[in-house]
Amino acid sequence: MEDGCGVGMYVEKMTALGADVTGLEYDFGRARDARANSEKIINAAGEFLPLPSSTFDLILSHEVIEHVQDDRSAIAEMIRVLKMGGRAVIFCPNRGYPFETHGIFWKEKYYFGNKPFVNYLPRAWRDKLAPHVRVYSSRDLQRLFDGLPVKFIERTIIFGAYDNIIVRFGILGKFLRAALQFLEKTPLKVFGLSHFWVVEKV
Repeated sequence: MEDGCGVGMYVEKMTALGADVTGLEYDFGRARDARANSEKIINAAGEFLPLPSSTFDLILSHEVIEHVQDDRSAIAEMIRVLKMGGRAVIFCPNRGYPFETHGIFWKEKYYFGNKPFVNYLPRAWRDKLAPHVRVYSSRDLQRLFDGLPVKFIERTIIFGAYDNIIVRFGILGKFLRAALQFLEKTPLKVFGLSHFWVVEKV
């Protein structure tokens, strides 16, 4: 299952590779568009999955939990619908990244784009500027799994693919990506874009 499938691009690609993929999307318009290419699209919230327990072998949640109303419930539902031994692959924003990538609100006006150092502010100030999206420390993310029947297969922080920068700057963009991805092997990965966690239901 892909949790938060949008218009279904990943569902379409994984289905073409032979996988039996169900897409979950909260936004009705996007779910409708996704159904143009797959009948296995569910329009529902991640906190209340209309599915039986122990349904899936794998769940992909790519930059989704930061947007849901209740991230703890969304994680618990993912684990509920996994089969025993099934895995959830989760990407979500890292508070250590120097930019808030979702833009901010200031004096009742929204400012789009990457805003530096917002995530380094005290939590109350940061959340006032970006109330529309969460950001996670490793401890924040760990708390979402407390008490759930899981073991952790992978817990790390990664930098992005920076495809848009490569399109704009060519070889310089590729050099930047290579340099940042090298940092994933060093302690400086704490400044990476996203947490990348793989958890297994036990």
